[in-house]
Amino acid sequence: MKKNIKDIELKNRTCLVRCDFNVHMEQGEIEDGSRIDAALPTIEYMINHDAKVVLMSHMGRPEGQANPEYSLAPVAEYLSKALNKDVLFPQSDMVVDDSVREAVKTLKVGDVALLENTRFRPEETKNDAAFSKELAELGDIFVNDAFGTAHRAHCSTAGIADYIPAVSGFLIEKELKFLGDAINNPRRPFVAIMGGSKVSDKILVIESLLDKVDTLLIGGGMIFTFFKAKGYEIGSSILDEKGVEVAGMLMKKAADKGVSLILPVDTVCAREFANDSERATVDSDKMPKDMMGMDIGPKTRKIFEDEIRKAKAVIWNGPMGVFEMSNFAEGTELIGRTLADLKDVTTVIGGGDSAAAIRKLGLEDKMTHVSTGGGASLEFLGGKELPGVAVLEDK
Repeated sequence: MKKNIKDIELKNRTCLVRCDFNVHMEQGEIEDGSRIDAALPTIEYMINHDAKVVLMSHMGRPEGQANPEYSLAPVAEYLSKALNKDVLFPQSDMVVDDSVREAVKTLKVGDVALLENTRFRPEETKNDAAFSKELAELGDIFVNDAFGTAHRAHCSTAGIADYIPAVSGFLIEKELKFLGDAINNPRRPFVAIMGGSKVSDKILVIESLLDKVDTLLIGGGMIFTFFKAKGYEIGSSILDEKGVEVAGMLMKKAADKGVSLILPVDTVCAREFANDSERATVDSDKMPKDMMGMDIGPKTRKIFEDEIRKAKAVIWNGPMGVFEMSNFAEGTELIGRTLADLKDVTTVIGGGDSAAAIRKLGLEDKMTHVSTGGGASLEFLGGKELPGVAVLEDK
C-alpha cells in the first residue's frame, strides 16, 4: 500500500501535484475535460485542508520546445471555472524560472497555481536530475495523481521524488485498487476482453491474464495476427508480422492452462478502409483476398455476449473493430452495452480506446471503474512496476 494525501499533514505546505491534463484540443477549446474532472477530488481535498497547490502536467508532444498549440492556458481557465476560484498560471516557456518561483511564493493556503506544459523542457522526458530538482524546490510534498503517465519515468512523474516526500492522490489510489483487485483477487468466472491492433503491444498483458482469467475473448485488429498463425487467409487486413509466432504461442499457452481463448468465428470485411466502402460478413477462415477485416461479425457478437453474461468480473481493453466508423462499430458497442447491462458484476475498463468508446456511448457511470490510463493500465495489467507508482512512499 502506498501513502496518499490523507496520510500526511497538508496545512501550510506547498504540494506539487502531477496531474494528467493531456486533453484533446480543437481550435483552442478543450473537447473533453474528463481527465481534468478526474483530478478535482484530489485538488479540492488539498484546498479544503489548507495546502498551497501547484499543479503540473504535460499536453501532447511538443518535443522539448515551447509551442503555443500545447500551452496549458486553456486548462487553467477550465480549472478556474471547475474549482470556482482563480487558478494562477505563471506562464513561462521554461516551466520554472525566477518569475515562476516568485509567483509560487505568493500563494496562500487554499490557493492553486498551474505550471506550463512540463514537456516544453527537453529534460522532462529524460528524467534529468537538474530539472527534477528545479521542480522539487517549488514545494514541500510531491503528489502523483497522473495514472495516465505513471508508466513514464520523467522528471514530473518520478525524478522529483528523489528530493521531496512523495504520496499518491485519490485518482492513482483508486486506479491501483480497482485494477489491482480485478487481476489479483477477481470474482469468478473472470472474463477478459482484449482488442486493439497489435499483438506485440499486448503480449505481456495477455500472458499475465492467461495466469488469471477463465475466459479470454479476442477482437480488434489483432485477430488477424491470430488468424495468420492458424493459417487463415486474411486478405489486406492489418497484420502484426512480429506477432504471428507469439499469437501461436499464446493459443498453445491458453490450451495448456485450460483457459478458454475465443477468437471471432465471423468478420465484417470492407473493400477499402472507409465507412462507406462495400461490405461483406464472412466466416473468419473465408476472408476474400481483396478485402480487409473491420469488425467482429454477428455470430461472434452473440458468442461474446453469452460469455460476458456468465461472468462475475470482466476487464476490457481495446475496441473490437474500427469503432470510429459507424458501419464498423457494432462489435465495440455490443461489448459496451452488454457490460452496462450486467448486474452484480465487476466491470473494469482498461483505459485508452475502450474508455473512449464507453464515454462515446454515455455508459461510463454504468461501469465499476473506467481507467484513466491507456499505456499505464496495460503495463500494470501486464505485471510491470510503474515508475510513477514505485517512487511513492509505502504506508
